[in-house]
Amino acid sequence: MEFGYPLKVDKKGSTATVSEEMHILQMIEQLLFTVPGERVNRPTFGTGINKLIFAPNSNELAATTQFLIQGQLQQWLGNLIKVESVQVTNPDSTLAITIQYRVRQTQQLQVASFTKVV
Repeated sequence: MEFGYPLKVDKKGSTATVSEEMHILQMIEQLLFTVPGERVNRPTFGTGINKLIFAPNSNELAATTQFLIQGQLQQWLGNLIKVESVQVTNPDSTLAITIQYRVRQTQQLQVASFTKVV
């Protein structure tokens, strides 16, 4: 069991915990939506995709985002997961991110999807 994110207090008054799989999913979400430089002791942590909200939606934006996400996942979570694929699509005015990864400890295949309006 791992601490949940964001930190919460459970019914017993202790810090709420989550499963290992949920913890990894929460770490992926933190990595995706953290801006590089936001964390004092880890200035390169994060993808900064929130800044892409104001970028024009295009195939180039999707490809750049895919490359950025894959690199950051390998750098920061490579000891916990093996990234199988990162797909970024840009239907209409949204950015859809699907990450397929394998949890190294259990070898279980997982899929995480995130959508951001741009």
